[in-house]
Amino acid sequence: MRYSLTIMLVCLGLGLHAQQFSSEVFHEGFLVTTDKDTIKGSLKYDLDANTLIVFNKGKTITFSSHKVFYFEIFDSILDNYRQFYSIPYTVNINYKIPVFFELVYEDKLSLLAREHIVSQTVNSSSAYWGGGNTTRLIIKYSFYFLDSEGKITYFSGKKKELLEFMRKKQSDVKKFMKDNKLDPDEMADLVRITAFFNSI
Repeated sequence: MRYSLTIMLVCLGLGLHAQQFSSEVFHEGFLVTTDKDTIKGSLKYDLDANTLIVFNKGKTITFSSHKVFYFEIFDSILDNYRQFYSIPYTVNINYKIPVFFELVYEDKLSLLAREHIVSQTVNSSSAYWGGGNTTRLIIKYSFYFLDSEGKITYFSGKKKELLEFMRKKQSDVKKFMKDNKLDPDEMADLVRITAFFNSI
């Protein structure tokens, strides 16, 4: 049973430094190709495009998710190690392509995530400047469950959907969430819920 340190750092609000995002910079790490070659270097990922850029020995190489099995980085923004796998995922009916997923929690039922940079409008008011709206870029996460048979299920973050997914242990999970005031739309809380589900 393993937890990603990303969770703690996101919860502490350390994910953003002067509007710089992890996907925008290079990080030291390595990748394993589908041909089982290991390449070390500086890595920059793009989850939306499912591509990975590697700078190694003065050369820059771009890999698609079709050519990568796994990559790991030491995230220079979040200051921790992160692991990503390229896993076939259904994007249309009966059509699968390899997609990069971050491994957040690993067990019989694992938790995966994909990050997206999105615009958020914030209402702001000031006694000096008056009211108004400002727009800022933030990171949003899409969550997925990976079961022991390799099936990936998208999770919207809704409590009702989570309880239906965990229906075999629904009453225990519901009580655990209520007792601990957990929100399944929050990464850290979702990890705790998933860990509890695996433990019972």
